[in-house]
Amino acid sequence: MQDIRIKDEYIKLEQAMKLAGAVSMGSEAKMVIQAGEVWVNSEIETRRGKKLREGDIFTFKNNDYRILGS
Repeated sequence: MQDIRIKDEYIKLEQAMKLAGAVSMGSEAKMVIQAGEVWVNSEIETRRGKKLREGDIFTFKNNDYRILGS
């Protein structure tokens, strides 16, 4: 599991995927999220603007990413 540290209260899913290096561009994140290829807290998430907060975990291509606060 890879930890993603954020400074603010939340980060949007699309931004978190780019920060984690799971995708290279926002357009790629948009496509895979809308295609139902990303899970947030064990549920498929199709909203790229989904707000992730400390403790949330998103999964993409069998890799888990955990959001940590500052």
